Amino acid sequence: MLGWELPPHNSGGLGVASYNICRSLSKSNIDIEFIVPYDSPHNIDFMKVTPATPIDVTSITRSSIAYDSYKYINSDGSEQLLNIYDQQSIYELSVIKLVEDKDFDILHAHDWLTFRAAIRIKELKKIPIILHVHSVESDRAGSKNGNPLVQEIEYLALSMADHIVAVSNRTKDKIIEDYNIPADKIEVIHNSINFDDIEPISNQTAHTYLACLKQNGYKIITSIGRITIQKGLPNLLHALQEVIRRNPKTILLIQGSGEQYNELLGLSADLGIGANVLFTEFQRGKNLRDSLAIGNLFVMPSISEPFGLTALEAIGYGTPVLISKQSGVSEIINHCLKINFWDIKEMINQIHGLINNPALEVELLNNSKQELVNLSWDSSADKIKNLYHKKLLEVST
Repeated sequence: MLGWELPPHNSGGLGVASYNICRSLSKSNIDIEFIVPYDSPHNIDFMKVTPATPIDVTSITRSSIAYDSYKYINSDGSEQLLNIYDQQSIYELSVIKLVEDKDFDILHAHDWLTFRAAIRIKELKKIPIILHVHSVESDRAGSKNGNPLVQEIEYLALSMADHIVAVSNRTKDKIIEDYNIPADKIEVIHNSINFDDIEPISNQTAHTYLACLKQNGYKIITSIGRITIQKGLPNLLHALQEVIRRNPKTILLIQGSGEQYNELLGLSADLGIGANVLFTEFQRGKNLRDSLAIGNLFVMPSISEPFGLTALEAIGYGTPVLISKQSGVSEIINHCLKINFWDIKEMINQIHGLINNPALEVELLNNSKQELVNLSWDSSADKIKNLYHKKLLEVST
């Protein structure tokens, strides 16, 4: 299996999904070697995690949470930072070197950064390759064309794949629309959540200030994820301006990192709501759990969201959600508020309606939690395992 990240060195849902899929697959005695482009401890005992370290490089470490923040330590002690395109080229060559003398039954690769290496392995080993699409380039570009180099890699790899896994029907439709891939070559296997993995929330929250505000009648709205054009956060800020006019005791917590941070900070000031908007960096562990739990409402207004795992996590930690209809998670959760990302007026009405109706907040949360109980990563992994068997049977016959 080829992937770009695993917890605790992940920048978002890709690493979480990869980890949980593999953990569930391992329960079926599937032997997995997971190759990542950096060298850091993961404390994972259900599969082998291998760093793709190039020749003359002693180690590769992740210097922050961003995709393009890998530090290469050379054998002579020097250091270098490379852009994302050079990194995936180096990863490709390093992976080929790693697998030359190894035997595998099948290859499973996650997202475009690993796809070039997957194609090379298909040519070298003559084994089936399954490409797992967590997003396509037009998603990451906010439904625009995006980077033509990335699109070329996706087109070539998806065309050559033996089968494709899409994390939602929305993603499947995007693959067909963007790259003209036959529909019968793509299987939708939604991301999931294990309700039993939801950890207890301690009485001592990391958000002492927000907890104090709630005790004084404030309503807390949260939005957690990468701060990029894909996430639709400017529309949320415009909606919040009217929500605050109607209910001044409203606070928005935006948690995450990304290139839109300065833009959103400036927009908050321009709209006159800077005092009601709090920004934090990317968080994990207890800080993340407390952020998921502190809100009266979690909002995910994404322009194009292949899935949206954080929405499930928010429900698990006790917060009802408002999500855009342009998200994959909206396909499996019904008891939530849903809007079109561009419909700021409806976003205002939905947010205002919930924060002023405590009974609706409780009912929505309780019903959505019942939906979570019926989800599991084991179920998603079973579908992947069946796909493995199907592809291997085709090869043997």
